[in-house]
Amino acid sequence: MPSKVETEKWKRQLVENAEKEILKLTDSEKFKSYLDTVAKFHRYSQRNIDLIYSQNPSASQVAGFKKWQNDFKRSVNKGEKGIRIAAPIIKKLTPEDQKRLDTTEEKAIVGYRYIPVFDISQTSGEPVLSAKDFVKENLADHQNVTSLYNAFKDYLNQQTDLKVSEVPLATLNGAKGYFQPSTNEIVIGGDEPDNALKLKTLYHEYAHSQLHGLKSAFKDRPRAYQETQAEAVAYVAMQNIGVDTSNYSLGYVATWAKDTAVIHSALSEIQQVSNKVIELSDGLTKQLGLQEAQKEPEHDLKMLAAQSLNKSYQSLQQQIQQATSPQQKAQFKNQLNDVHQEISDRTQKQLKAFAEQNPEIKQPESELDQSLKR
Repeated sequence: MPSKVETEKWKRQLVENAEKEILKLTDSEKFKSYLDTVAKFHRYSQRNIDLIYSQNPSASQVAGFKKWQNDFKRSVNKGEKGIRIAAPIIKKLTPEDQKRLDTTEEKAIVGYRYIPVFDISQTSGEPVLSAKDFVKENLADHQNVTSLYNAFKDYLNQQTDLKVSEVPLATLNGAKGYFQPSTNEIVIGGDEPDNALKLKTLYHEYAHSQLHGLKSAFKDRPRAYQETQAEAVAYVAMQNIGVDTSNYSLGYVATWAKDTAVIHSALSEIQQVSNKVIELSDGLTKQLGLQEAQKEPEHDLKMLAAQSLNKSYQSLQQQIQQATSPQQKAQFKNQLNDVHQEISDRTQKQLKAFAEQNPEIKQPESELDQSLKR
């Protein structure tokens, strides 16, 4: 058992290694790799994104040993080394603690412990389906990309204090769009023929509005710094919906990647706005019917774990309610019937197996048997 001193040294080393990896983000390819991690793990804290990236930049989905077994019916392969992430240690506060910390909260985070998680590539078992796979397939159709662009633009105009308008590209002096802080307005080249580029431009300018508006702490940063941040958010947002971003240029970040405090501040801002954009986009793709997991050819109900099957059933019920056309509603209903039948078949098999294994348990008499005895 390692001593307390050895444990603390190991924790510090873990964080220091992550810091070193972050400070290596001095060219666009390494920066893209880091942003890929942000896109995959947008629900994680920046601390844990940094830790995951530093230990396994190609990780795509992580979970603990038991979670892989219980929730996904997968097992960690023998000999695999875990990725360490920080988990909060939560303590119930005594009245004395509350007074000392000047809080009325009943519980508080008193520290962190580093627990092992494993990437899906380190496991084997039943397939794990992700809605993003299907969103990517659906957004290969440029009409769907246009729908998402219009939905995002309408959301910003109707639900925020931003104004989004379109003008001819010829009036933008070679730009695809811009954000005007003084009027809180986003202007997009409306006749841009590449729908994906048009959506990416809207993400980019939205990032400027959130990061570099009149009240932003970063509003006075150099232009290259601001453009890198905005392009980073757009890159993460496009990665999240599965649209090819391989040709996007993120430029170089060496101008601010030499200072630990500056880079962490910049990356924290990127992560916060990226999370916001991802949540908005996920909500809009669901409303537009783009997250239709049951459309995938490989979607074999018999390969799904019971928990995933139940989630599919609940998701389809919601999609039926949100369907905007009779054809779409009918399609979802057919898929719901298939899932319902699979659940029913499994239940009957389980009951039959239970009865065979427990012959001493008396089976209920059928209605026909009961009627004959009357």
